[in-house]
Amino acid sequence: MPAYEQLLWEQDGRVLTITLNRPERLNAWTATMERELIEALNEANKDPSIGCIVITGAGRGFCAGADITGWADRQTQQDGPREDVPALATTVEQEASPNVPITLANSKPVIAAINGAAVGIGLTMSLACDIRIASEKARFSMRFVRVGLIPECGGSYNLPQVAGIEAAMELVLTGRIINADDPLAEKLVSRVVPADQLLPTAYELAREIASGPTNPTWLAKREVRRNAAEQNLHQVVATETQLFHQLKDKPAHREAVAAFMEKREPAWHG
Repeated sequence: MPAYEQLLWEQDGRVLTITLNRPERLNAWTATMERELIEALNEANKDPSIGCIVITGAGRGFCAGADITGWADRQTQQDGPREDVPALATTVEQEASPNVPITLANSKPVIAAINGAAVGIGLTMSLACDIRIASEKARFSMRFVRVGLIPECGGSYNLPQVAGIEAAMELVLTGRIINADDPLAEKLVSRVVPADQLLPTAYELAREIASGPTNPTWLAKREVRRNAAEQNLHQVVATETQLFHQLKDKPAHREAVAAFMEKREPAWHG
């Protein structure tokens, strides 16, 4: 089991739970947390015993945004642009998280179990997950404009796809903090549940997803994500057809057909 400074890794059956673990700071985002999350997702992708991932937060918060401690010091130390540092490297240093949404888009299926405040990158990171389930105690905010910034971590891409352009504009342009019972919150998550039912609900769904064949499920996720923004229907259909026929010759499909003929459940794992 990997060891991390600001994350917890816990596997139960084919479900992995990654817990953001800075509860004293409401799991405020740091460069260390970002690096460790990317590493954990990549480790999970390589592990055939993991079929689905749940991301949640320790304590009362999911992720209350970037930990800006030290940002003011860094600003005073910079007299101007650092010509010796590539722009992307500077962005990563400032916890702007360009690699997180890409890693999540290409990972095994990920469910965000939002237990408390999801603000700034706490919200944009969850939007990069495949499914979001929220506790009734959750709060949400695209706070960026209120601190003189714009959405990052793929937020300007994922939020309109998840919530629609009008709701996205209202959340982005106001930077308002909303509760889980706000009508706008309904556009951000698949469901809101009592606090004590959040993880049981997430795990039930995760186990259902993880019970399926790993590679076709993973491939289906990536295809849905890629094609959701594809404007060329002919390209979508062509890609689907190619992959569909490729999978017909793979072990998962052969096992499904055999199980159907033999009137039993498919044995996809082990």
